[in-house]
Amino acid sequence: MAFPGFDLSGRVALITGGNGGIGLGMARGLAQAGCEICIWGTNPAKNESALAELAGIGPKVSAFICDVANEAAVETTFAASLKTHGRIDGCFANAGVGGRNTAFDEMTTEEWDRVIGVNQSGVFYTFRAAARHMKERALHGDAFGRLVGTASLAAISGQARGEHYAQSKGGLVAMIKALAVEYARYNVTAHTLLPGCTETDMTQGAFSNPRFVENVFKRMPVRRWGKPADFAAIAIYIMSESSSFHTAETFLIDGGYFAY
Repeated sequence: MAFPGFDLSGRVALITGGNGGIGLGMARGLAQAGCEICIWGTNPAKNESALAELAGIGPKVSAFICDVANEAAVETTFAASLKTHGRIDGCFANAGVGGRNTAFDEMTTEEWDRVIGVNQSGVFYTFRAAARHMKERALHGDAFGRLVGTASLAAISGQARGEHYAQSKGGLVAMIKALAVEYARYNVTAHTLLPGCTETDMTQGAFSNPRFVENVFKRMPVRRWGKPADFAAIAIYIMSESSSFHTAETFLIDGGYFAY
């Protein structure tokens, strides 16, 4: 018999960037636990593919096109998501872009703004809408919420030629700790996920580089790369009632890489 504390029936999770990679890995796990899923993405074909797959796993599923760097689009899409599902219990701000490999003193303002716009401002817009909704529900006697951001090892390590990406992810950790403190009174917890080297569409460039693979893999204690499925269980735990006394955590999921 499955542990009842991880039954997510009746809950709804919104996952930005949920049509692939880590986002879809979390969506699969949450759906299997009985959670309704709302995914946001910018690629229509990937949205449709994820929607079809998730519909065969769990309860109600929806998919919306949304560029999280667009403030107005986030507000409109959040309203549409609420209309479809009636509530949002967990908001996983997972959408992100990688930084182009550029020397810091040669980095353009355009490149800086591109990364910060999605990875930092996009999370702000998304979490703001979700926190507003969760607070309002709590004030009406329905107190429950989860805010979860996908950061990176770059948040806690020195990523040369990627300072804009590191800034966007490090800032996310600090913001989420603040959210955990501010919204605890509404039974809203907040956490950050720090993935290690995980095989996704966004990391294809790095994994196709033999030098990267040779240098990094020998530092992987578990002797394998991460995969989207490695993030399903942590998503279920966070969304469950069983995690209600656990907040402001930074979950390092990297196969032991950072500790080595």
